[in-house]
Amino acid sequence: MSEATLTSRESTPPSGMPPTSLSAKERARHDRWTPPKVIAWILISAIAGLGWWMLAIHRGETVNGIWFVLAAVGSYFIGYRFYAKYIQDKLVHPDDERATPAEYDYNGRDFVPTDRRILYGHHFAAIAGAGPLVGPVLSAQMGYLPSTIWIIVGVILAGAVQDYLVLVISMRRGGRSLGQMAKDELGRVGGIAALVATLTIMLIIVAILAMVVVNSLAASSWGVWSVGLTIPIALLMGLYLRYLRPGKVLEVSVMGIILLVLAIASGAWIENTSIATALHLGRPFLAWAIIIYGFVASILPVWMLLAPRDYLSTFMKVGVITMLAISIVIVRPVISVPAMSVYAHTGTGPVFSGKLFPFLFVTIACGALSGFHATIASGTTPKLIEKESQARLIGYGGMLMESFVAIMALVAALCVDRGIYFAMNSPAGATGNTVQSAVNYVNSLGLTGVHTDADALTTTANLVGETSIISRTGGAPTLAVGLATIMHQLFGGQAMMSFWYHFAIMFEALFILTSVDAGTRVARFMLSDALGNFWPRLRNHSWKVGSWLTTAIMVAGWGSILLMGVNDPLGGINTLFPLFGIANQLLAAVALSICLVVFARAGHKWRLLIIFVPMLFTAVITVYGSWLKIFSPDPKIGYWANHMTYKRAIAAGKTSLGQAKDIDEMHTVVGNTAIQGTMSIIFVVCALIVMIAACIRTVQALRGHNIINTEDPAKPSHLFAPSGFIASKAEKDLQDEWDEFYETHPELDLEHVHKEHA
Repeated sequence: MSEATLTSRESTPPSGMPPTSLSAKERARHDRWTPPKVIAWILISAIAGLGWWMLAIHRGETVNGIWFVLAAVGSYFIGYRFYAKYIQDKLVHPDDERATPAEYDYNGRDFVPTDRRILYGHHFAAIAGAGPLVGPVLSAQMGYLPSTIWIIVGVILAGAVQDYLVLVISMRRGGRSLGQMAKDELGRVGGIAALVATLTIMLIIVAILAMVVVNSLAASSWGVWSVGLTIPIALLMGLYLRYLRPGKVLEVSVMGIILLVLAIASGAWIENTSIATALHLGRPFLAWAIIIYGFVASILPVWMLLAPRDYLSTFMKVGVITMLAISIVIVRPVISVPAMSVYAHTGTGPVFSGKLFPFLFVTIACGALSGFHATIASGTTPKLIEKESQARLIGYGGMLMESFVAIMALVAALCVDRGIYFAMNSPAGATGNTVQSAVNYVNSLGLTGVHTDADALTTTANLVGETSIISRTGGAPTLAVGLATIMHQLFGGQAMMSFWYHFAIMFEALFILTSVDAGTRVARFMLSDALGNFWPRLRNHSWKVGSWLTTAIMVAGWGSILLMGVNDPLGGINTLFPLFGIANQLLAAVALSICLVVFARAGHKWRLLIIFVPMLFTAVITVYGSWLKIFSPDPKIGYWANHMTYKRAIAAGKTSLGQAKDIDEMHTVVGNTAIQGTMSIIFVVCALIVMIAACIRTVQALRGHNIINTEDPAKPSHLFAPSGFIASKAEKDLQDEWDEFYETHPELDLEHVHKEHA
């Protein structure tokens, strides 16, 4: 039997059914302090303190990569054990005797109680997209310290808090989407603004995620082969766990890992074959392939492809990041990047324009705080979670893991020679896209300790198996070079750098693609909820016609933005990633605003600061960033300034400008910047309306007015599942009782009951 044994949704529990949760006494016994626990937490605190001391206070000309790992891991453990536990006990009050939507709305398709370990994998795979890989790599131009502080401290106090609380409030409201909850909590005006904001922001977010996948897989037959094979592997895992060996998580995990390793290794075997030639695909073709994949993946039952594929991807993600962390501890790479570079103050960096405040925060994006996560936490995850007490592990814990991914990406980028880093991440219009012109450009930056030559660029390209590494923008290639720089020192030497580089490229594409299919499914839920206000049947997620229609609309939306970016002369990532970052953080401010209202109406006062402080900080940086993107006269920063620059050039009769090499490309830039500028205005206006409405509702609640409860009525649970990733002794004992009970009552399986009533 699985650890989560399912039963009927009837309100009256079957005779002799064991308890559905541990008693308060058993939980207290598990939480009590013992001498070994005290010693362990003293050691963890000391490790974190040492890491921070070496990074922030005892700074020399160089810093060792090991201190990033120690500071991050120690801080995450402390944040999860103490801050998240405080939020759970004082704000959330989980009740495992209360059924979750996965149990009482079970339909075998979107609402399915899922083993917490598989759900952790699905949730982490869904939220961990381009942001934690690309953002920290780009932010490295400002030095290591600002990024490190925001990634670690920001996730503990803001990002993980948002993910956790949104998951909780959605779980108690039938798994409703963020936009629908905003309408319920904020009223008509605030709700409509939130619906418009969340739907339009989701389009740009999923499009950017897909664009990074396209850039990673373009002209990479190995990557296309390996990533493509994960689809049939996931289907096999889903069918195996559903029909052949239900509940055998360990078996399907071992099978999935073996097949995944074979998929990766076989990519190297086909490199010089006709298969490799066929899979050497261009960006437009890959864009269409991902658009089609996104549609199909989001309409299949979640157990068939999405959950097993995300679970499989999590093995890859966690495995590679853990391997990288261990390698950093062993290799102890010396980093010569300053704690804070001159670009943090001047805002004239070649990688992206803008000063540290606010652009560092919006560039790092998902590594510390992400509004996209709120859509997952109010999309697929609340429809799959078994028990309320698991929300801390999945919501808060899942975000901590993503933050660790961001730290590892930052360290990998910092390990790359600074001259090579700027040659790779500066646009082609600046580097000239040739070796000598790139050398001249990098050396003209005038940065202390930053110098390169033709031999360094050529040698690095040869070592990683590329014809050129110049202007490989977007962050992913730089991360791949950084990972190869670290890993080859332990495994294979310089002869293996090409392997590790292409392995990293494949890893990044697989890492991000899981967010595309999950994001598409969530976008479908959001649109169904929104249109359900006018056509109620669309809220029935089991209605296939409605599901297919809403999926097609959302895929068409983000697909058109993806195609626009793929054909953008300025480079889709360079122009769209800042918009993605700002939109993503605006969505986080919207999500935190909704949480603020919900918990204010629940009677909380001073503890609302847990939500209000990160909401206010996020609102300030995103509104200010939006202001600059809309009104800045600098074409490198402002969309409309760039729009007018190209428009005037066309009117003056010019046939090329900057990276636009002909008149058609100039017209493309004019059109794209107009769309991007318009979207910026829509995003910030809608977000401001939501935040103002939320503040009004919160003040009313604090004064005892307009108190409403939008939670679904509590229904008794008829299933048991452990709370933590590893079950405690008391949970294992209770699970044994359930196993014995179900040996004599197999007819009470939830799927069996569902089929009888279908």
